[in-house]
Amino acid sequence: MAWQNEMTLIIRHLINDLDSSAYTFTDSRIQETVLVGAQLVLTEIDFTNTYTVDVDALTLSPDPTTGTKDNSFIALVSLKSSCIITGSQLRTQSLSALALKDGPSSIDTRGIVAGLAIIYKDVCEKYETAKIEYKTTNSIGQAILSPYSPASAIVDRQNVYGYNRSGSFFDAR
Repeated sequence: MAWQNEMTLIIRHLINDLDSSAYTFTDSRIQETVLVGAQLVLTEIDFTNTYTVDVDALTLSPDPTTGTKDNSFIALVSLKSSCIITGSQLRTQSLSALALKDGPSSIDTRGIVAGLAIIYKDVCEKYETAKIEYKTTNSIGQAILSPYSPASAIVDRQNVYGYNRSGSFFDAR
């Protein structure tokens, strides 16, 4: 049951569903979404571990949160699941958004939809960025140095040489 606890908590933080007295989503709903997200992520990415997802039985094996933690799998599935949930909220709110004006009074709920659209875009972009990062480095959070990155300067005791953002070599003496 470890993945259910850890990944549910991570997703609650990502979607800002933290008030335990008034959760928007039940733990079981989030756990179902984790499995759906895991199934979708597994179609896009090949992980070192082979995971088996059974959405009907609500099982994920091996557990990515026990033993040697697979932080990349946990992060990618949590981001994908958060994207699914916020997309669902966006669709639901879009159907009930309205702008009403009656004389000097007005009600406009379209701002809620606009705010959710920003959150949805942000979390889905984070997933896509993490997915590309994992595909190129087999992990998330590692640096890739190239001749064009700031940390690639050659430093000796008296001189600093490197490449600037345009790719031109510089001598900073």
